Amino acid sequence: MASGVAAVWVPVSDMQRAVTFYRDTLGLTVASEDDEWSEIDANGLRIGLNGRESASPSSGGGAVVSFQPDGSIEDEVADLRSKGVEFAGDVSEHPWGKIVPFQDSEGNDLQLYAPPQG
Repeated sequence: MASGVAAVWVPVSDMQRAVTFYRDTLGLTVASEDDEWSEIDANGLRIGLNGRESASPSSGGGAVVSFQPDGSIEDEVADLRSKGVEFAGDVSEHPWGKIVPFQDSEGNDLQLYAPPQG
């Protein structure tokens, strides 16, 4: 039986570009860095950047890594846009929270998620 998530990993084509994106654009901490495998600390969850498997832009479906913004989701979108991140659309609001999708430097699907205001 699973007791939790140990890590999430995503394939990358260019390790340095991917590390730069997660560190400089998203503001996360690089826990370890290598040509074939690097780890990013996302507030206790390890995101592995796997250079051993080929990355290709998503064709829909598959895993999505959701990040919780430090402040409002709208402020985070504005900050990421200023760093060159392109969003597929605007923030959408649902009964279970707000989301806005984007991709990392390697074409992996990411999103910002904010739970509903209680």
